[in-house]
Amino acid sequence: MGVTWELDFYSRPLLDDEEKKVWEVLICESPQSVQQLPGDLFRYSQYCPSSTVNSVWLRQAIEAAIAEAGQMPQKIRFFRRQMNNMISKACEEAGIPPAPSRRTYVLEQWLGDRLENFYPQQPGYDPKLASSTSVQYPELNAIALPDAVRGDRGDQWALVSLAAADFNDLPDWEISFGESFPLSSYNLSPDSRIPGLILFSPRALPFAAWLSGLELGYLQYNTDPRPIMRLETGASDSWIVANVTDKTSEQEAQGFEQTKKLAQGIHFLAIQTSPDSETFAGFWLLQETGQV
Repeated sequence: MGVTWELDFYSRPLLDDEEKKVWEVLICESPQSVQQLPGDLFRYSQYCPSSTVNSVWLRQAIEAAIAEAGQMPQKIRFFRRQMNNMISKACEEAGIPPAPSRRTYVLEQWLGDRLENFYPQQPGYDPKLASSTSVQYPELNAIALPDAVRGDRGDQWALVSLAAADFNDLPDWEISFGESFPLSSYNLSPDSRIPGLILFSPRALPFAAWLSGLELGYLQYNTDPRPIMRLETGASDSWIVANVTDKTSEQEAQGFEQTKKLAQGIHFLAIQTSPDSETFAGFWLLQETGQV
């Protein structure tokens, strides 16, 4: 499997000598395993003058990053929807598929660290600009899963939790489709609980295969207009993965959200054929983030 990159191209809370905003591209490698050390993941950054903010400059920066990394990524994820056209064009002109995504966990953690610790130490830092770097979009209504992957009415689901230490053995689990990341980046104690949703379906393998073609972001319990577990994918897509239909399930879903918050937003989605199965058709570590 080739590497995947995460990219952000946007103005930073810095002003140049002419009092114009300084732009910057950040590129980092997406982890694919819990065993990957954060320090081993590729990173690249480059400032961009406000006068040259365009897809040509960004393509050249991507090509410079490729030269430094020594390999071309199979795709480039980005979360900033307002930059969709420019980033997509630059990626395509560099010969790399762009992937609007909320699975940019490492990038957001890096950017959050720079906002707190790096930019304030740089010349031209303006704290007023630091508070205006994020854009919030209204949530879209979640839609039903496609008939081709949706099981029958007998499909089951369960909300569970595992200790953070349990994920040390994740590489030994039999998983057909999935993606994970190192928990070592989050200073969780070994006994910290990581909540998850397991979906049981006779169509587990095609379901997991279909999910693997999406950019999985995070799970969320939602009560409006009715109680559901929704899966956020891509830049803005939302899917109903479970209907929460009774008081017991509602309490479990509320507990899922509380445990997720304590685990810094980290949780998981698993797909199995039945509760008796010892293998996973799909298993994804996920994180709900603030999109910086």
